[in-house]
Amino acid sequence: MWDRLRGSRAAGGGRSAAAMAQRGEKGPAAGEGEPRAGAGAERGPSGAAAPFQPPEGGFGWVVVFAAAWCNGSIFGIHNSFGILYMMLQSDLGEGEKDPALEFKTAWVGSLAMGMIFFCSPIVSIFTDRIGCRTTAASGAAIAFIGLLSSSFTKSLEVRYFTYGILFGCGSSFAFQPSLVILGHYFKRRLGLANGIVAGGSCLISVPLPFFLKMVGKAIGLAHTFQVLSALMLIQIFLSLTYRPILPPSCDSQHDGQDKLGSRSMRQQCWSQTRKYFNLRVFRRKTYRIWAFGIATAVLGYLVPYMNLVKYVEKRFQETKKDWILLVCLGAMSGLGRLVSGRIGDCIPGLKKIYLQVVSFLLLGILCMMIPQCRGFEGVIVICLFLGLCDGFFTTIMAPIAFELVGPMQASQAIGYLMGLMAVPMTAGTPIAGYLNDYFGNYNAAFYFAGVPPIIGGLVLSVVPLVHQRMLKKQRLDSGKDKMLVSETVVNGELLPGCPASEAHM
Repeated sequence: MWDRLRGSRAAGGGRSAAAMAQRGEKGPAAGEGEPRAGAGAERGPSGAAAPFQPPEGGFGWVVVFAAAWCNGSIFGIHNSFGILYMMLQSDLGEGEKDPALEFKTAWVGSLAMGMIFFCSPIVSIFTDRIGCRTTAASGAAIAFIGLLSSSFTKSLEVRYFTYGILFGCGSSFAFQPSLVILGHYFKRRLGLANGIVAGGSCLISVPLPFFLKMVGKAIGLAHTFQVLSALMLIQIFLSLTYRPILPPSCDSQHDGQDKLGSRSMRQQCWSQTRKYFNLRVFRRKTYRIWAFGIATAVLGYLVPYMNLVKYVEKRFQETKKDWILLVCLGAMSGLGRLVSGRIGDCIPGLKKIYLQVVSFLLLGILCMMIPQCRGFEGVIVICLFLGLCDGFFTTIMAPIAFELVGPMQASQAIGYLMGLMAVPMTAGTPIAGYLNDYFGNYNAAFYFAGVPPIIGGLVLSVVPLVHQRMLKKQRLDSGKDKMLVSETVVNGELLPGCPASEAHM
């Protein structure tokens, strides 16, 4: 779902490398008994480190395939939870005994999706400290254990932990390194690499609902979880391809160690905390408004994904073709990602936010139109437009982050934003389940899901106006006609996802 976000972190990593070169920082000297990891260690005629130049292909295409598999399998499973949702209720067989079953079951999928975003800031730190390869492989292993262990229990409470917590956290740790690693291999072709990952992931995520529907009927829920765990098992081995190719700066590490050695333990802890939990992005008013608007808008984001299948089964008694809805959502979301990137490049500055505003407003209106449909075909049409809007608003998120905070802070800005999205995204579906239990139908749930995107879209529409006002104020204060300059904040001294422990592997 969030394929396009990798562009921000990857580009941020590439720029970090360029910044190192401009400061004249030195990589490991040749002949020290350690192999050189890539072009980042080469020196120019003046003796300064030459700017890092990604290979623009080669082994990078293997990494692209691994990233596509990661995105397609992880978000394909999460976005297909509507099928698993029905299977979970059938497996429990307590629908008539427990009137709150809808509410309780919804927490399984909501916890899993929410943990992806909740863990995002923490995963960023692990990626910087232990590297993309180790972080991604460990996350895929945790996700594999979560799915596999979910097949050995029928307890809903246990599945809160196995599927919701273990699989959700593992997905976050497996997914986020794919946002960073492409910047090690691509710069000029980074857009092409992102497009291939987005399109390739759809080849997995789009047919997965149909596959789950067929497999679930044939082998049951427990064995379905085991089949899904095989996707994560494959991802463990594919994550090993995330090999960084730029060595870290040894001089900067030694300087940092010398500085820390002269400080007290308390000062060292505080310095390290500030280094990895940099909150400077929140000093920007436009970023705070944008983050609040996004977090508000996603409160009902997962409601269609998790409740549409059950809704059409109850409303239209459609049980044979209900999987088509999730396929339509996934296919149009993939198309939206591919198209909106090019459209966003044609829109200058923060005016890109208006594309996001329109997407959220349409998402809200379309959710409210679902109860008004008189036939199954009408719901299909709405799902097509819902998927398109989903692809548009997620794709444009990274370019907006660059415009708001600059390239050096875009990675942190997106990490914190995803963390803020965790709570509303997790709470939305259980609230919808509670409304269904209370009113006896899903109408109120879809009306509820439509309100937050509309409110969030209206909040986002204020951001360009505030930005223009800040620019005018700065011009008056400085007496010069210039754009708002982004502060340069380096997140550590290493290229993200390239720690010393992996630099020479």
